[in-house]
Amino acid sequence: MIGGVERTRILHRSVRVTLAASLGFYTFVYGLDEPVLALYALFGPISLGLLSPIPGSGRQRAEVMLKALPVGLGLVTLGTVLAVHTWAAVLGMLVVGFLLAFAAIAGPRPAGAAPGLQLFYILACFPPYEPDTLGLRLAGLTFGVVALVLCELFLLPTPPEPTYRAALAQALATARDTITGDNALSPEELREAGARLRLSNTSPAQRPAGPGRSARGLAQAGSAARRLLEQLAHLTEMGELRELVRSGARNDVRESGERDRDTALRTLLPRVVSLLDETAEALRTGRAAPGSQRMDAAIDDFQRIRARQAAGPADEVPPAEVLRRQAALLAVAESVRALEISVRVGLDGRRTVPIEPTELFWYTHAATTQLWLRRITGNISLRSVQFHNAVRIAVALAAARLVAGSLDLTHGFWVLLAVLTLSRTTVGEAWTAIRQAVTGNLVGAVVAGALLTGLARHTEAYAAILAPAMLIAFALGPLLGIAWAQGLFTLVVATAFAQIAPASWRLAEARIVDVVTGSAIGLLCGMLAWPAGARAEVRRTMAGLLYECGPLIKGTVGMLAAVPPGSVPAPASLPALHRLRLAESAYAQFRSEPGSDAHVRADWHAVLLTAHHILLGAQWLPRFDLPANALPPEAGDRARAGARTLAHRTDRLADLCSGRRPQATDKETSPVRPTGPPLPVLVDLDMWLRSLTAQLTRIEDGLPEAIRRPSRGTTAAGAASPGPGSGPDGPG
Repeated sequence: MIGGVERTRILHRSVRVTLAASLGFYTFVYGLDEPVLALYALFGPISLGLLSPIPGSGRQRAEVMLKALPVGLGLVTLGTVLAVHTWAAVLGMLVVGFLLAFAAIAGPRPAGAAPGLQLFYILACFPPYEPDTLGLRLAGLTFGVVALVLCELFLLPTPPEPTYRAALAQALATARDTITGDNALSPEELREAGARLRLSNTSPAQRPAGPGRSARGLAQAGSAARRLLEQLAHLTEMGELRELVRSGARNDVRESGERDRDTALRTLLPRVVSLLDETAEALRTGRAAPGSQRMDAAIDDFQRIRARQAAGPADEVPPAEVLRRQAALLAVAESVRALEISVRVGLDGRRTVPIEPTELFWYTHAATTQLWLRRITGNISLRSVQFHNAVRIAVALAAARLVAGSLDLTHGFWVLLAVLTLSRTTVGEAWTAIRQAVTGNLVGAVVAGALLTGLARHTEAYAAILAPAMLIAFALGPLLGIAWAQGLFTLVVATAFAQIAPASWRLAEARIVDVVTGSAIGLLCGMLAWPAGARAEVRRTMAGLLYECGPLIKGTVGMLAAVPPGSVPAPASLPALHRLRLAESAYAQFRSEPGSDAHVRADWHAVLLTAHHILLGAQWLPRFDLPANALPPEAGDRARAGARTLAHRTDRLADLCSGRRPQATDKETSPVRPTGPPLPVLVDLDMWLRSLTAQLTRIEDGLPEAIRRPSRGTTAAGAASPGPGSGPDGPG
């Protein structure tokens, strides 16, 4: 059901597009008697204003349209030149179709403008081959787009939407109030606050999805904020947040020396709160706070105090419950540190010196060309859904151009228009759209045929009908569905072409033939190229991501438990980061496909959050917890055993998600349990491993019984209980 706000937006858009298209069409047909100018002035606003889902406010949409105009002029020029031969036009369509569809990697706005730009090439690449009309074509297109831009700016403009920065600032204010106890929220409310930062819950115009530093910084800030809120939700569930806040605010000496033992916590907690306040204010104003990486210094001071306390006399060593609170605060502080850095980069956008860990903040010091190159090369892969979509649409458009040119179909560009507007990422969805479109076109063709027969060559009647027909079609089509949209659009093109050249009922017949031909080609290409959409790809990419997580866990623990400390290199995190980006892209498309809920085989979003938590832990544990002296041998062995257990668990989940039968393993041990004198590094590591165990358990429990059944009765990795105090510890 379309809501009232969306209905208003559609109605306003129909008025703007109708006015812009009518202005050029009537002026050039009846004022200057230039049908070529009129045709391009008509289809320019329709292509960019109606058939291109450019998101954003009126000003944002106008900006995208103005930037797209030079590209559109180039595509019209290319199409006009390549129309000389069918094969030249087909090869041009293949290249143009792929590049414009692949432009979705640049973000929602370039992706939204791509269909309109495709149509500019499509319209120009069909016969007749008339390079002498190129100037008229370019002038008509320029007039139409500029008229549309003016309408976007001044005629019922779409108001701006709340920014992602505002949502981030609100989330940080929520986290700050929760930590200080000013506004105690339930775990569910904290998780809901984090869910509002997910890109799928953000309007396309405000999503930080581009390859630039600012967009990457805000996207990483969103992940860090979600992780922070999840951490606070978990601490609230465990009853530990209240104790943490009480310990940080305690001013009296209680329980014989407890104040001294909590010195580290009371040193760091106020700095965490202060930095949250400053970061939220920076997001509201759009100006980065003065200073840089202050949380680094705060965490270093915190860890030095902990190390000094642990090495002191036995009666001054903090008890285990104090160390656990300190470990929880350290994890919170690391999330705030990631927020501080990523928000600064997101607001500033300029290159910085390398920031540790460079694997996570590589984009902060990379050149702009490197940022684009990495985004492009990262998606040139058979595992990328963006690559899938670009190949599918390019091949379908090229095949449609070949068929239309070889069969010399009248108004053959309608064949490609049908391919472009009716193609979907799954065969089932495409077939549904095609059935409705063909039905609507049949009805529309009958009405259009009767109209053309009855009015014959009375162009003044068509002129009177066109503008109201456009207004009705552009408003009711999106509101009532594909069948209505196609049927009404048939009436629009019939009344428009009847004013450009003599037309009969055969014009409606030609449109039916073209739409059916284009639908068949699009459906065939969809059946041959990734017919299931992202459903299969999301399973493969999630499984690949989980397979990369195991080595990260083992490598991180191996580095901390090495003898001597630091003698083992840090595990490579770039493969897991690459897999994470592909999995996020596949998941985003999967959730956009109708009926995705019926095909969910796992809590894919929980998999992404857990992988993010593993990546962050693999960075901050070696950075802030690398011990000065080797761990006790027994503790090191238990830590490595716990890491192997979790690595088996991730492999097991990867097998289940991909449909493979998990391999049986030897009986596992529980995650590391600190024994002997409590050491901060062992407590921090224990909390990390236990939180991962709980998250992986929750993911496996969410799998359908049919998937988990093969493992019942076998001894497989991941069977150990997470133990007391375990739970989700705030993945990003």
